[in-house]
This record gives sequence, C-alpha cells and structure tokens, in this order.
Amino acid sequence: MAKRAVASDSAVAPVDDKAPVVRSLSALRTAENGCRRCPLYRNATQAVPGEGPRRAKVMLVGEQPGDKEDLAGKPFVGPAGRVLDQALADAGIPRSETFVTNAVKHFKFEPRGKRRLHKKPNAYEIERCHWWLEQERAIVQPELIVALGATAARSLIGRVVTITKLRGEALSLETGTRLLVTIHPSALLRMQEEAEKRAAYAAFVRDLKIAAKLVFKRAA
Repeated sequence: MAKRAVASDSAVAPVDDKAPVVRSLSALRTAENGCRRCPLYRNATQAVPGEGPRRAKVMLVGEQPGDKEDLAGKPFVGPAGRVLDQALADAGIPRSETFVTNAVKHFKFEPRGKRRLHKKPNAYEIERCHWWLEQERAIVQPELIVALGATAARSLIGRVVTITKLRGEALSLETGTRLLVTIHPSALLRMQEEAEKRAAYAAFVRDLKIAAKLVFKRAA
C-alpha cells in the first residue's frame, strides 16, 4: 500500500495581496518575476519559473535555480540539467513530456570572487515559495510529481524527510497527486569516485523508470 505524504499547514505560506492567483503559465511567469514574498529576489537576476507542457503528466521539482539558470531564466539548463536530460532519456521519458521546475524560484548564492556559489534555501524561503509551486501544480495538474532532492521533498511533503527512507515509493499528496522522491542530479556531480558515480546514476535512472511505469505504463 502506498504511503500517504501529508503536507502540514506550516509548510504553506499564507496567501497575501502581493501573490495573485493566476490561471496560465505565461501569467504565472510574470507574477513570479514580481514576487517579493522573501528576500531572495534582491540579488537574483530574475525568477526562474517552471517550463514544459501545461498538461504534462510528470512534474519534476528541483531545489532552486543555479548560476546558469539564473542568467538564462530557464530551469535545469546547467550541468545538473544535462545529467537530468540523460537520465530521463535512459528512463524512456522525453523531457519534452515533463514540466520542470524548482521549489524555490530565485537563485540563492554566496559571492566568492567572480563566482556565485550555491547556498541552500532555508525553511522560511522554501515555505514562502511553496505558494508558487502549488500554483504550478494546480495549472499543470500532473499525474505524478518527482521530487529531486531533500528541498523539493520538504516543500511538497511539508516537513524534513530522509531521501533514503522514501526513495522510489509511490506516495500520495493531499491533493491526490502521486509523489516519487529521489536524489537531485547535482548530487551525482559532487561524487569523485567513478564507480560510486556510475552506481548512483544507475539508481537514479531506476527511480525515473518507476515514474515511467506509473505514468506512461512503460516497463521499468
């Protein structure tokens, strides 16, 4: 029996007058770029909204935009995005059939000379940005959401979770949408040992094949 992932009320930021409800992805992009719900907009180049078909069957949720994404205004166009593209292809899921987004829409970083180093979003930032993620879910209405990493899982489930305990299981959100939890592809980029990286990549593809089987009825 599938476990039920119940999002707590504390995980959802309250609606305010500066966060209008929208009903199209183009309007959502404009609204997200005007977001002032947390301070991250101050240093980011722009908001990075989700991208993909409005009625995509699968929604992939990462942590936040990286440096490349912040500059391009598109999700998963950097090194982690290339890993994700390859893994999706190996799992039999064309990226063009997915909606790709992040739990947090602005790039949080620490300046280090000319470089901008990724900095993990905190609980407040995750909670405030949940409003936008929920609007994306309501517009796209995916059959399955794949949480890529702990930040995405926390935003969707409403509490801190351990990836290894939930990984690869078909869960259910309060909305009725199914949820699958796996690692973020950037974790593979941080691995130094090739054997470890190959094994981790194979496990990541296996998780995505479960998604393919659940949604597209493709053999895992």
